[in-house]
Amino acid sequence: MRNEKAIVVFSGGQDSTTCLFWALRRFGQVESVTFDYGQRHQSEIDHARAIARELNIPHYVLDMGVLNQLAPNALTRTNIDIEHADGMLPTTFVDGRNLLFLSFSAVLAKQAGIRHLVAGMSESDYSGYPDCRDAFVKSLNVSLNLALDFSFVIHTPLMWLDKQQTWHLADELGALEFIREKTVTCYTGVPGDGCGSCPACRLRRAGLEKYLEGVRA
Repeated sequence: MRNEKAIVVFSGGQDSTTCLFWALRRFGQVESVTFDYGQRHQSEIDHARAIARELNIPHYVLDMGVLNQLAPNALTRTNIDIEHADGMLPTTFVDGRNLLFLSFSAVLAKQAGIRHLVAGMSESDYSGYPDCRDAFVKSLNVSLNLALDFSFVIHTPLMWLDKQQTWHLADELGALEFIREKTVTCYTGVPGDGCGSCPACRLRRAGLEKYLEGVRA
């Protein structure tokens, strides 16, 4: 695939940055797209820009503020607490987010003749997000091909990896320290190892600790 192009759905977080390095290994040209949907952790957009600049990758930032109007959630509204009640979706779930991100990425990609879309969804550390499921991605791939009359291929290299395995992949790609230091996963926007207390930071830290323990063993 070295003679082909790809576009990465890129938040500036651990998962999407790992996907970015994964894509750089496989495709001759890689671009990236970030979506501004009014997220509390706006710093992730700045970090995404900085990472793309450092890696010399074309980078687009698209306005998706309508998501905040349509789907109130804890990632965009400070008056909604981050919580996950039994039997309910987490309040951090944003209805339609991955559906719209992949759809708009496909429209952007088609204009440049890019067939390959790369995104960081995963079922293994499943947070209850229905739009992170493999079945959703496969069905959307078919729908996008039909809707845009274009042969897209959606790649989800993390789909069956837990956070420990994602750190392992980052290390194999020679990017572990880069990703640890320069990405933003934290829901409150703290870069690197983050605040340490939000669900995203706890999941990231637990995976890193397990991976490093295995390396030292």
